[in-house]
Amino acid sequence: MATQHQLDESKVEAFMEKALGDVSGTMAVGLCHVGDRLGLFRDLAEHGPAGSADLADRLDLNERYVREWLRGLTAAGYLEEPEPGRFALPPEHAPALAEESGPMFLGGVYQMLPAALAPYERLVEAFRSGGGVRQGDYPDLLWDGMSRFTGAWFESVMVEDWLSTFPHVVEKLERGVDVADVGCGAGRALTVLAKAFPRSRFTGFDNFPAQVERARAHAERSGVADRVTFATVDAVRGLPGRYDLITTFDVIHDAADPKGLLAAIRAAVKDDGDYLMLEINCQDRPQDNVGPVASMLYGFSVFYCMTTSLANGGAALGTCGMPEAVVRDLTAEAGFREVVRSTADDPFNVLYDIRP
Repeated sequence: MATQHQLDESKVEAFMEKALGDVSGTMAVGLCHVGDRLGLFRDLAEHGPAGSADLADRLDLNERYVREWLRGLTAAGYLEEPEPGRFALPPEHAPALAEESGPMFLGGVYQMLPAALAPYERLVEAFRSGGGVRQGDYPDLLWDGMSRFTGAWFESVMVEDWLSTFPHVVEKLERGVDVADVGCGAGRALTVLAKAFPRSRFTGFDNFPAQVERARAHAERSGVADRVTFATVDAVRGLPGRYDLITTFDVIHDAADPKGLLAAIRAAVKDDGDYLMLEINCQDRPQDNVGPVASMLYGFSVFYCMTTSLANGGAALGTCGMPEAVVRDLTAEAGFREVVRSTADDPFNVLYDIRP
């Protein structure tokens, strides 16, 4: 162990500042989840600056808690205090904190984080003895947050930004084709596609029954249940039928058997069809995945993606386990012959058009 006089004190201080900043950020995330859940951000965005008493009265909350929440997020730089005792949400912060339908909205992430930590003791034990945390061990809060987080992307960028880079796929969807979404989750992606392409027919498959029920309810609420159906299916064992287009949205890196799943998808996509794979935007070399986004992704990997795969004795690719080189290798092994990467610029995801 290095002795005290061998240490670079400036580096010690710099790291301590970073570490304390991360602890502060964790507290800010917790406060943000409260603000999202109780409508505090939305109220400030809609009604402008407010004192703690006014804000508490409007939302039927306890003033003392609201005052401490306002002080905490003002200290963190999320809110401002333009005059003593009155607090404001800067308009530049609203897209991330209050605009649910926009591509920058983070409310779903704030909701997911405490839920991902709920089975914490199970995860710690898995570090010691192996295995992992099963999907069923997480509270419903996780699935609702995941749906809100990814749903904002699907609704704001999927058709105009992602799909538009593959015009031949758009043309097929406009003409009317059979589409299967594997690992459909709460069905947000298929609902968006069904609204955009009413001539096509959509089926969502997931091996987690609770998610299938959420997907059915969402399709019903969205008025597309006549064109979108869902089923509980272990896709690795095969899909019922063949399809003009198959999609997976951030699914393969979670899969217990990614090779088997890709082989099943290849068997189910028609020879003149397309497979659209959305995966995490990460680097081929793990050592190049650094910075805040990579840190967040590795955290989600430990607390959800990797551990749920290991719970089923899986490959545990992890959140950053499907960079482009791996996508090309695994799809070629499954029998696909062509991989085209979308030109859409997204810090979190990459869309690939993969053809037999």
